[in-house]
Amino acid sequence: MAKEWGYASHNGPDHWHELYPIAKGDNQSPIELHTKDIRHDPSLLPWSASYDPGSCKTILNNGKTCRVVFDDTYDRSMLRGGPLTGPYRLRQFHLHWGASDDHGSEHTVDGVKYAAELHLVHWNPKYNTYGEALKQPDGIAVVGIFLKIGREKGEFQLFLDALDKVKTKGKEAPFTKFDPSCLFPACRDYWTYHGSFTTPPCEECIVWILLKEPMTVSSDQMAKLRSLFSSAENEPPVPLVGNWRPPQPIKGRVVKASFK
Repeated sequence: MAKEWGYASHNGPDHWHELYPIAKGDNQSPIELHTKDIRHDPSLLPWSASYDPGSCKTILNNGKTCRVVFDDTYDRSMLRGGPLTGPYRLRQFHLHWGASDDHGSEHTVDGVKYAAELHLVHWNPKYNTYGEALKQPDGIAVVGIFLKIGREKGEFQLFLDALDKVKTKGKEAPFTKFDPSCLFPACRDYWTYHGSFTTPPCEECIVWILLKEPMTVSSDQMAKLRSLFSSAENEPPVPLVGNWRPPQPIKGRVVKASFK
């Protein structure tokens, strides 16, 4: 059996390159954003998302994160604009979080770590299949949203309530009629750069759209996320926490801002 990657000391981010050499590539994510070095690019357009709540299908605990999966067989839930040259289809969203409220995000901004980071993963249908899109530098577009601690977010609770059905690794349950754009902050300003998936195989196919304004959630809501297990139902319980990859070397890449 192949050694499974994870977030523990023996199989965590420092070891991923042993099985997935691209994890040491030149376009890896996440990165540390140094805002003083980031220039406003006036050619960057506003972005928009039109999601069909009917395309939301299931919620899944895969032992590494909790994922909500969408029907992407045709153009139903779409992301457009921003740095993108065409429309992208929403495939899934998932989160990365820490063991406590003071860390958990993958990207950091001027050294600030947020409690969690939400990733909405879209793919470019001009490549016909998701698998083909993974091989292209503009194959995938991810909208990243930071979660910071403050007042409770009601819309996020709809998602959190569904976690009870997928407490342990391998559990999947129907999760329908959810429009993730209800989670977007009011301000649409973003940073963008070319990077990779933050989990193996760490393919370098992503146009990142990182929102400047975080989504505010309560400490209790974060605790609910941490109530998941990375172990299966018949195994000793292991909490699912600390599923974040630390920032990777930027290696000369340029991050651009849609705002001054």
